[in-house]
Amino acid sequence: MKDRFNLYRFASPATFYPLAGTLIPYFAAISVIFGLAGLYLGMLVAPTDFQQGEGYRIIFIHVPASWMSMFIYLVMAFWAAIGLAFNTRLSGMMAQALAPTGALMAFLSLWTGALWGKPMWGAWWVWDARLTSELILLFLYIGYMALTAAIDDARRADKAGGLLLLVGVVNVPIIYFSVKWWNTLHQGSSVNLTKSSMAETMLWGMLLMAMCFWMYSIAVALMRVRTIMLERERHTDWVKAELAGQVAGGKK
Repeated sequence: MKDRFNLYRFASPATFYPLAGTLIPYFAAISVIFGLAGLYLGMLVAPTDFQQGEGYRIIFIHVPASWMSMFIYLVMAFWAAIGLAFNTRLSGMMAQALAPTGALMAFLSLWTGALWGKPMWGAWWVWDARLTSELILLFLYIGYMALTAAIDDARRADKAGGLLLLVGVVNVPIIYFSVKWWNTLHQGSSVNLTKSSMAETMLWGMLLMAMCFWMYSIAVALMRVRTIMLERERHTDWVKAELAGQVAGGKK
């Protein structure tokens, strides 16, 4: 019974692969539910902002994407640290699986920020401290993916990519605290752990969209890590058995 609930056994790709396959539909379904609820509150229920009008509603995409771009990088750095410390195979796979989604979130943050900034600031782009540090975050994601793809040996790629992730993690607090450390065009945070200056429907709409993006990121990362596992472990018995089972299932 104790071994049955031992989480350490899921550190092996052979045992994590079926678990990931079981979890994917649940996270995907929850993402859709949160997304529909968040868009309904944000686009239809939340009141019009007295300063920015209807244009402010882009925050229901922009802010959750910005949060997730930073959070995913921190998770990748966590996996990199685990991989470097304990030499676990799954750690590097998880970091690689998360990277494209993190890059997507950083891109969405910058793109929606430009759409928001044009009517608010009169420019698509300014070299604002937060914008610049978010752009650096996007480059870190791209650099990590390019570096790991350029190294043929998967374990060496994991170590090199892990070092880059750990060095680049210093950029995340710079993004978060940039509005406090420097004079920027961005306003301070409207949401913190104790109170919010936003209308309740705005806040709930934003939080629901953040949960949507979070569940989406987990579902897509699990899908991607399964593919990475099959590629890296293709010479192992468990992958051969899995692929044989998929072929047999397809013929039925």
